[in-house]
Amino acid sequence: MNIYRYKISPFFITVSIVSLCFVLAGCSKKVEKLKGRPPALVITAPATVQNVPVLIKAIGNIEASESVTIRTQISGELTKVAFREGQDVQKGALLFQLDPRTLQAAVTKAEASLSRNRTILNNSRKDYERYSKLVTDGIVTQEQAEGYRTRADSAVDDVAADVAAVENARAQLSFCTITAPISGRLGALVIDRGNVVKANDTVLVTINKLTPVNASFTVTDKDLPAVKRQMATGKVIVTAEVPGTPTLKETGAITFIDNSIDPATGTIRMKASFDNTKKLLWPGQFVNLSIAMALLNNAVVVPSQAIQTGQKGQFVFVVAKDGTAEIRPVSSGPVASGMTVIEKGLQAGEQVVIDGQMRVIPGGKVEIQSQTPKPQSSGLNSTEQGKAGQKGPGAQTP
Repeated sequence: MNIYRYKISPFFITVSIVSLCFVLAGCSKKVEKLKGRPPALVITAPATVQNVPVLIKAIGNIEASESVTIRTQISGELTKVAFREGQDVQKGALLFQLDPRTLQAAVTKAEASLSRNRTILNNSRKDYERYSKLVTDGIVTQEQAEGYRTRADSAVDDVAADVAAVENARAQLSFCTITAPISGRLGALVIDRGNVVKANDTVLVTINKLTPVNASFTVTDKDLPAVKRQMATGKVIVTAEVPGTPTLKETGAITFIDNSIDPATGTIRMKASFDNTKKLLWPGQFVNLSIAMALLNNAVVVPSQAIQTGQKGQFVFVVAKDGTAEIRPVSSGPVASGMTVIEKGLQAGEQVVIDGQMRVIPGGKVEIQSQTPKPQSSGLNSTEQGKAGQKGPGAQTP
C-alpha cells in the first residue's frame, strides 16, 4: 500500500496569511462604517397644551329651505315668459302669462247672468210688496201674493249662484298670470313661449330658496344622547365646509332631529340650518360637517402627522435630550384643526418627530432640521429630499 505525502510550501502559507489579513481588515472597516451611520434628518414639533373642541364629523347634503315646482292650474297657450333662467326673484314677481281670452269671455258671461238675475230679484221683491198691500185691501188672495214671494226667494238663490260663478270665472282668469309664490332662485325653463300647456301636469320652472338652506345628515345612535344634552343647554353649532375648499365655511345650528332611528344602519337623521348669505352652499351639494359638542380644557396635543400606527397600535417618535429617538406608545383622542389630542403617553414640551419618520431608527441619533425642506423640481417628497440631501455631490444611487 502506497502512502502519498504532500508538502505545503512556505510561499502558499505566506499568501494565505496575507489574504486572511486583508479580509479581516475589510470586515473591520464595514463594522466601523455601520457604527458611524449619520443621524437621520427629521423635523420636530413640541407637544403643547390647548383647549380642544370635541367634534362629531358627518357628511351632509344641502337642501333648499323652500322649493316650489311651478305648474299651470289651467290649460292654454303660454304667451309670455317674464324672467331669465337662473335669476333671483322676489315673491309676487311675474313669471308667466297664458292666453286669457277664453277665460275673459267666461267672466263676461257670468257677470251678465248675475246682472240679469239681480234685475229679476228686484222685480220679484217689488211684485211681492205690491200684492201684499192688495191682500190687505181684499183685492187679491193670499195665495197669489205667496206666489210672488216664492219667485223672489228663487231669484235670491239664482243671484247667489251667479255670484259664485263670477268668482270662479275670475279665479280661473287669474290663473293666466303666474307669479312667484316664494322668493328664491329660478332654475331652468322647461317650456318655451308659444307652447300649449296642460293644467296641473306641465312643469314650467322650479324655485329654490337659498337663504337660508338646510343640511341633511345622519349620526350614529351612540352620538344622539350627547346631541340631545347639548341642545338642552342651547344651540348645537354646526360648521359646513365645502370639500376641497377649506376656506369656504358656513356656520349654522341643528334645527331638526328625526323621531326614529333607522334600525338597518343604527343612525338617526338630523338637519342643520345655515343663513348662507354669501350663497356658498348649493342645493344638492355634499359638505363636510363638524358638530361642536364640548371643549377639552388643557389637553396635550401634537400635529396629527406625528402619530404613526404599528402592529402594537399608535406611537410617536420622541426626541430625547441626547439627540436619540425613542418610540413612545400613545392613546389619541379627538382631532381638530390638524392637531390630535394625546390622552396618554406624552407630556407637554416633549419634542415629537412630524416628518422623516421613515429614516428614524429607535434609539438612533437624529438631526433636527430648522425648517421644512422645500419640494424640488424633481418632484421628490420631503422624505426623498432628505435622502437625496445626505448623499452629497457626485453620490450614486445604489
